Amino acid sequence: MPLIDLETSTGPGSFRYTLSTPADANAEAIVQGTPTLVLIHPIALGSEMFHPIYVDPRLRRFNLLTLDLRGHGSTSAPVDPHTYGRETAAKDVLHLMSHLMGVSMGSCIALQMAIFAPERVLSICMFSPLPLIEPPEVMAGRQEIWDYWIEAFSDPQNVDSLALKDAMTGGLQGTWNNRQTNLSKVLTAKTVLDIIRNWAPNNYDLFHGVAVNFFLNRPPHPVESLGRIHCPVAVVHCSEDLPYPINHAQELLSLLQSASVDAQLFIIDDAPHYGNVTHFEE
Repeated sequence: MPLIDLETSTGPGSFRYTLSTPADANAEAIVQGTPTLVLIHPIALGSEMFHPIYVDPRLRRFNLLTLDLRGHGSTSAPVDPHTYGRETAAKDVLHLMSHLMGVSMGSCIALQMAIFAPERVLSICMFSPLPLIEPPEVMAGRQEIWDYWIEAFSDPQNVDSLALKDAMTGGLQGTWNNRQTNLSKVLTAKTVLDIIRNWAPNNYDLFHGVAVNFFLNRPPHPVESLGRIHCPVAVVHCSEDLPYPINHAQELLSLLQSASVDAQLFIIDDAPHYGNVTHFEE
């Protein structure tokens, strides 16, 4: 997959991206006049998680574009662990946008993009969106995963496999409830290699920035800010989402509608948090 060099809000960076058009699965340029759907991945998993969308004939009639965010996949761009958040990520993706679909962390980046540049965003799908405020028990779980990760690599020459397993188990419980499909197994194996390269053992601060602080340092948007959004917003909740029950999606929907945003709630039955991987046909 190719890399694109961007002059970002924090300096130069090199971002890995994938672009397909109706006629070319590995295109170098979008087809003008054809809508472009930009796909924004969640924490840990990179752009590969959208493979089912790239092979779906219903969606291959569009330009499809995704990229690895900072600290993920093969992207190389600086991360300040204390300040990196939805604002910086949104400015990165603003280089490449039109219609947006974000999963989990990606959904709040998509929303931030629509606030930054409402004239450039034509629609948003917020799939398994983050709640207005991260629940304390989920925040504690994210910190615990990071703690296990640090313990696992405390001696890089002798990785603690038990602590590493504990860190991975915590992540899998929150993503697809430990109900693995063939695709999720492949994605997990690829992700482990990526995060070991990107997050250990010399990049602990980067890991904490993208996996913990990102979720902690994001207060709810004021109604005045959400009122800048001009496009329709689909909020998609997965009924078996363990970290974020449906009341969080309903609170987000209510806030959007209070700002006069054209927002609707959709529910996918029996799907975990990353239901776009396990229930992609829906």
